[in-house]
Amino acid sequence: MAQIEQSDKGGKKKKGAQKKMSIHVDFTPMVDMNMLLITFFMLCTTMIKSQTLTISLPSNEKVEQNQMNKAKESEAITLILTTDRNANGDVKKDENGRPMNTVYYFEGMPEVADENGDGLIDNNKLKAEHFVGNDGKIQQGIRKILHDRNKQVLEKIDKEKARWRAKEFSPNKDINDSIYQARAREIRNDSTLTRPVVIIKAAPEASWESLISALDEMQINQISRYQIDNINQVDSALIIDYLRKNPKK
Repeated sequence: MAQIEQSDKGGKKKKGAQKKMSIHVDFTPMVDMNMLLITFFMLCTTMIKSQTLTISLPSNEKVEQNQMNKAKESEAITLILTTDRNANGDVKKDENGRPMNTVYYFEGMPEVADENGDGLIDNNKLKAEHFVGNDGKIQQGIRKILHDRNKQVLEKIDKEKARWRAKEFSPNKDINDSIYQARAREIRNDSTLTRPVVIIKAAPEASWESLISALDEMQINQISRYQIDNINQVDSALIIDYLRKNPKK
């Protein structure tokens, strides 16, 4: 409670002198009330399961030395990201207002041999695609390439997803989701399935949006083995050779 105390030291006071008062506030009841309120809210609070985005993180599985060459040849696919820019360095956009990002890709190991000496690579495996969404249920662009390479994993995960939606695991929805996520993780990391190893490289002119789009494709296609690497001279030579053979209109 607040108290107002008037000081009176006695003695003769001057005429018109103001009376001095001191205010004393007792905060003890307020502290007690705050503790009661905190206790009340703690007891009445309903704990809600946090809604988070599930991300397919790269697996930390180890690849033996004698399997590295095999993985590079039969499973590896390299994506090289580029973005068209104008003279001022601004990103060009197409007629639909989308950034003009190009994804060059090749499977296995690159080949840069020029045996006939014409200045062109004899067997350039580089191809070009773009980030394009689905046409209904049909994949397009680089998404179709990645989807086809990870087809076995996606088919098994789709079966588990159908069972999860049909509530075959348990009548409890939360448990259903937990079991489905655990089984999907096991499928993504199943070494007995044919799975790609994706290497993502960004050219100097590539935009951040193109890199984010590439990472989104890893999540959409349930690819667990991927890494971001630096572009090298061989990659640049492949792109230059490709543009010579396929000049942009």
